[in-house]
Amino acid sequence: MMAVLLLPLPMAACAFLGVGLWVICSHFLTADIPAAIGHPVKLRVLDCLFLLLLRWGMIFEKLRICSMPRFVRFMHDLRPLKEDPDVVVTDLRYGTIPVKLYQPKVFSCIPRPGIVFYHGGGGVLGSLTHHPLLRYRRLPQHKFPVAARDCIAATIHFLKSLNMYGVDPDRVVVCGDSVGGGMATIVCQKLLDCPELPKIRAQILVYAILQAVDFQSPSFQQNRNIPLLNWNFAFYCWSCYLDINPSWKSTIMKGAHLPAEVWEKYRKWLGAENIPERFKKKSYRPMPREPLNEAAYLETNLALDLMNSPLIAEDEVMSQLPEACIVSCEYDLLRDHSLLFKKRLEDLGVPVTWHHMEDGFHGVLSTFDMGYLQFPCSTRILNAMVHFVNKL
Repeated sequence: MMAVLLLPLPMAACAFLGVGLWVICSHFLTADIPAAIGHPVKLRVLDCLFLLLLRWGMIFEKLRICSMPRFVRFMHDLRPLKEDPDVVVTDLRYGTIPVKLYQPKVFSCIPRPGIVFYHGGGGVLGSLTHHPLLRYRRLPQHKFPVAARDCIAATIHFLKSLNMYGVDPDRVVVCGDSVGGGMATIVCQKLLDCPELPKIRAQILVYAILQAVDFQSPSFQQNRNIPLLNWNFAFYCWSCYLDINPSWKSTIMKGAHLPAEVWEKYRKWLGAENIPERFKKKSYRPMPREPLNEAAYLETNLALDLMNSPLIAEDEVMSQLPEACIVSCEYDLLRDHSLLFKKRLEDLGVPVTWHHMEDGFHGVLSTFDMGYLQFPCSTRILNAMVHFVNKL
């Protein structure tokens, strides 16, 4: 007979848990799910599961058992990876950075394309069970610029090892979703100064985070409460990564964290006038920026670093970037990042393949292969990525 020792949680934690479950149940009925998103019940379930993990993570953090991000990643990683009989998966380390190498079992005498995938998750979610090539160091222990430096270092290591993996040096693609998409562009920009390395052939950016400066664009107004990335969680990730006091949230939302000359300098690239009119018809109202808060500026000006905001790099840098495949989603807080980046590249003559998912939302690609919780949109995104790589 097995002896089981049950350790009760403190009463306050139990009460907090009960309230959390009640809030989640209420949220299931009240979540903002646009009619154009197919399978609304699926999204409600997925959103509630995500919020439940966050709330439980906060309980563990308050009890000083572990941080919220660590708990959420632990629960996320309980889902086992599915094995593909045609693929060999090898766990490696590039220095201190853990990576997974995926290679076809069938031998080829012709070099194949190589893809470096950087996972999303806002620095909170995502791991080697997210099916990436590499896992950068994440929150809460590792803040800016650790994640970007890990991605750059691992990519350089891979580029120096192409021969060993049978990869065609003329067909190396960097790819990522959400913050991973931003990392892909940051890597491309940084490696422009490394002529001794093979050139990146293309970049694939799936609802990428490309700037950490402006939070008043149309998509931020229209989609601020849409699952799975609402404004509250986006700000949490942003403030944690940059190590910024959360009390600046309302100041930043009003645009008072940067001086007028900065806004004027970057308006030509970030202004709403650069976004097609059809994306501004619903629930968008231009907002005047409030006067500068000097204290907020001193703490938040790291957002202007190109390793946080690759979208605001000078034309000389942007014009040298490789061909891009950009995927945007209509119901995504960050939708306008993709639209603005697409325009900048096209204006500078960089080839762009654009796919816009009218029924898509932030994080939808992660539902691929999740059974009942998979959305058809995730399959369309993956097919677009595969088709793009095959054409290179």
